[in-house]
This record gives sequence, structure tokens and C-alpha cells, in this order.
Amino acid sequence: MVTADRKVIQSYGKNGFKISNENFTGPILVFPSLVTAWDVPETPKDLEITHFAPLIGADDVDVVLFGGGEKAVFLPPDIREMLNAQGLAVESMDTGAACRTYNVLLAEERRIAAALYPTQ
Repeated sequence: MVTADRKVIQSYGKNGFKISNENFTGPILVFPSLVTAWDVPETPKDLEITHFAPLIGADDVDVVLFGGGEKAVFLPPDIREMLNAQGLAVESMDTGAACRTYNVLLAEERRIAAALYPTQ
């Protein structure tokens, strides 16, 4: 069971997300206790390692779920390798799958974060 202080993803779509009864537009980073806007390029293929800086410093994250939009977008090897070197396992999938997986892992009290693009 998920406690009330945890950020649960309730819905996602073209314009954004509903998380714990709050609406967010655009790409976001979701942690168990925090949701924040994610300042990234319009398309995931233009991501750089610097866009993942908020995740690298997070001491309570072991797994990052990357939701690249309507379809799975795999991060370039250099980004994955850099995140792995920082102790972060990265799983790339479409945003819907990332949202569902996040909620399951949140309920299991895993040390997770989600980096999400809205679906197109």
C-alpha cells in the first residue's frame, strides 16, 4: 500500500500528467516525494547527459524509468553508461509503461524515479 505522502501517477496524456491530484504539463521528473518540471528538449532524441543532473545527485534513487513519449525511445549509450557509473540503473520504455511500472515499484517501496515525456 502506498502512503498518502507518496507521489502516485494517476493519469498521463498529450498535455501532461495527473500525480497525487495535481496536474503537470510538459516533461517531468517524478520521485516518491517530489514532482518537478524537467527542462529538456522537445524531443527525447536531443537529450544530453546534463539533462539528467537532478537524478545523478539523488541519494535515494537506484532505478530511473525513462518514458520517451508514445513510443519507447532508448537513451544513447553514453548517457546510459554515465548514469550506470553513478549507480543508477536505467530502463527505457514508452511513457504509459513507465507510469505503470513506477506505481508498482512505488508500492514495493523501491528507490525509484521517473523521467517522463508526455505522450504525443
